[in-house]
Amino acid sequence: METMTYVTTILEKIIHIPSPSGYTKEVLKAVEEEAETFGYSSVYNRKGGLIIEVPGQTKEVLGLSAHVDTLGAMVRSITPQGMLNIVSVGGFMMESIEGMYCKVHTRTGKTYTGTILTKEPSVHTYDNARTLERKEKNMEVRLDEMVENAEDVSALEICAGDYISFDPMFEYTESGFIKSRHLDDKASVAVLLGVLKDLKESGQLPKRTLKIVISNYEEVGFGASWIPEDIEEFIAVDMGALGDDLTGGEQKVSICAQDSSGPYDYEMTSTLISIAKDLKLDYAVDVFPHYGSDVGAAIRGGNNIRGALIGQGVHASHGTERTHRKGMEQTLKLIEGYVNR
Repeated sequence: METMTYVTTILEKIIHIPSPSGYTKEVLKAVEEEAETFGYSSVYNRKGGLIIEVPGQTKEVLGLSAHVDTLGAMVRSITPQGMLNIVSVGGFMMESIEGMYCKVHTRTGKTYTGTILTKEPSVHTYDNARTLERKEKNMEVRLDEMVENAEDVSALEICAGDYISFDPMFEYTESGFIKSRHLDDKASVAVLLGVLKDLKESGQLPKRTLKIVISNYEEVGFGASWIPEDIEEFIAVDMGALGDDLTGGEQKVSICAQDSSGPYDYEMTSTLISIAKDLKLDYAVDVFPHYGSDVGAAIRGGNNIRGALIGQGVHASHGTERTHRKGMEQTLKLIEGYVNR
């Protein structure tokens, strides 16, 4: 299978596996099994994140990361009317999930479907339906079950602390666009699996040993706060933010010079720019003041590393996102250019 066809195919697979931060065991198992098909072994850290190792020509270690956890929610409480109050997992606007289909995952292994609505969901009934502030305390889940009160919901074994995942609404268009929730950051996970595929099929070892960290708490800020001590350089493969005065695009790879945690390593960032130029990639260099990454978490965690950040441009991030096959391909080529330099 051609690499980018593989990347988009595996992306669709993992997009449909629910994985809000901390509820990632199933999707990480799927990623582990994909890596094994290419002959690469994995280990789990104590937080449940996955580390895939690719032997290199030297013992020097380059770290790459992408996060498989997504935005989501938790059940906060059950209302007397049998609705579910929610609390966010990760940072997003309530407007972006209004009307969204969802699933409730109980601690006893059951799954129920529902819809996220405001507490005044109809203009036919409520004076303030249009103006009600979209914030957590005004949002709730309507279950697709015969429930009329809190006791009915409790009988379904739904409790406070149960995870709620959002329907990704994945679609791959004929024009090459991929629109879906959770492209941040499953698109990059798929790209890294594409890199593994190319490495295996090339039959050549990378110059440095690779340790690929698939983190599972990035959306709540501490995904890669611990990484293997032998990693010297660490590149977060995440997403390029788009809009305002930024120059990135869905068909480009973004190279981030600085985000909310501060500047990225000067030499690594300059090298990435030089490789993008040499490979004639469609790229942008931008600053993301409202953004954080696994590299930032790793540095705050005390890891002695140099770090950089790249990723395909993703429009409407933390909402109904969209990227393009070409942007993912540019990202894959930039990673491979850095790995093979």
